[in-house]
Amino acid sequence: MRTERQKKKRKKILWITLSVLAFLIIGTGSYAYYIWQKAASTIANIQEDIGRDKSEKRQEKVNFSKKDPISILLMGVDERKGDRGRSDSLIFMTVNPNKKSMEMVSIPRDTRTEIVGKGIQDKINHAYAFGGTEMAIKTVEHFLDVPVDYFVKVNMESFKDIVDAVGGVTVENNYAFSYEGYTFKEGKIHLNGDEALAFTRMRKQDPRGDFGRQERQRQVIQAVIEKGASISSITKFGEMFKVVEDNVKTNLTFDEMWDIQENYKDARQTLIQHQIKGSGTKIDGIYYLIVPEEERLALSQELKEHLELTPNTASNE
Repeated sequence: MRTERQKKKRKKILWITLSVLAFLIIGTGSYAYYIWQKAASTIANIQEDIGRDKSEKRQEKVNFSKKDPISILLMGVDERKGDRGRSDSLIFMTVNPNKKSMEMVSIPRDTRTEIVGKGIQDKINHAYAFGGTEMAIKTVEHFLDVPVDYFVKVNMESFKDIVDAVGGVTVENNYAFSYEGYTFKEGKIHLNGDEALAFTRMRKQDPRGDFGRQERQRQVIQAVIEKGASISSITKFGEMFKVVEDNVKTNLTFDEMWDIQENYKDARQTLIQHQIKGSGTKIDGIYYLIVPEEERLALSQELKEHLELTPNTASNE
C-alpha cells in the first residue's frame, strides 16, 4: 500500500476526463493531497456498474502489473432529460504498453449489425437507445469480436463544457465549411466549447461523410487529452472535476486509473487509426452502412493482434 509520503512524491497523478481515453495528469505541490482526494471522490461518483467483472470474450481479467494490453470503448451519447438518447459516437481503442502503441477505430453510427440482446439487425448506435451501456458494449464486442474491458461515456451535450474547461483546443481543419452559425477555415484553428461541438457534428457537407466527421472527433479528443495533461491551475482542476462529475460515466476505478498511468503511459508514443470501410444503402427506406464480412474480419484480427489475444487468452463465446 502506498504511503501518504509516496503519494505526495508523485509528480503527476492520473484522473479521468471526457470522452475519450481521457487520463489527466495532475501536478503536485501544496494542493497535491486536496487534488488527490477530490479526484478520488469524483471518480467514485461517476461509476456505472454494468454487471460484470470482465468481458465474456476474455478467460481472465486483465492484469495491470503484467502490462496486459487493454481495450476501452469511448461513447459519446446525446442524452437529454427524460431521454436515454443514442450513442452519437463510438470509438474503440486498444492500448498496448509492450508495443508502446494505441490503436483506435471509429465505428460509424449507421453501421448495420446485430443488436445483441434485441435479436434484430439495426444501426449500431441504436443499441444504446434499446439497452443502455451494457447493450451497446455487447453489440460492439459482437461486431468486432473483441473484448471491451473498460468504457468511458460522455454526454455530448456537455462536450462544449469539457473543451472550455481546458481553455479550448487547437486542431488542423482539412476542409473549410460553415455549420450551426460558425465558419471553420481550412488550416490550424482554435476552438472554444460551442465551436468544437459544431465542428465535430457536421457530416453532410463533408465529401468524406461520416468518416470526415470521425476524423474531426478524434482530433478534438486528442487535443483535449493533451491540454488536460498540461493543466496546472487549481481553478481549472475544480472546473474539470465538476464537468466530469456531471457528465461522464465509467467502470474504471480510481485505483485502476492509477495503475494504467503507472504501467501504460508509454503506449501514448504511437497512435494508429483504423477506418471502417463499407458501402451505403437503403433498406426499407432507411440508410445503413454495410460493412463487408472480409473487412470486418480483417479489422477484428488486427485488433486482436494488438491486444495480444490468442486462443488461450480469448473466449469465442
